[in-house]
Amino acid sequence: MNARWIWIGLGLALLVALLSPLASSHPDGLERVAEDKGFLEKAQDAWYRLIPDYVFPGVENESLATILAGVVGTLIMFGLVFGLGRLLARRSTS
Repeated sequence: MNARWIWIGLGLALLVALLSPLASSHPDGLERVAEDKGFLEKAQDAWYRLIPDYVFPGVENESLATILAGVVGTLIMFGLVFGLGRLLARRSTS
């Protein structure tokens, strides 16, 4: 794959992260159904919390904290997927 497309994809993902404070404050589809059907209170928290509630900890400005959470999350996932892809590509050529 052309490396240029990888960097374009990362750039677009980071752009979306920068726009994250503009996302709807309404619950997503699954959460809305849980509210409507009355079983939202039965939900359990995840056993881990890297960036709880999509807000970067320690940042007072909520919009900036949301942007940082999106950027950091995007970069973490990019690094994991990119590294895994390189590892698998190296294995398939060996």
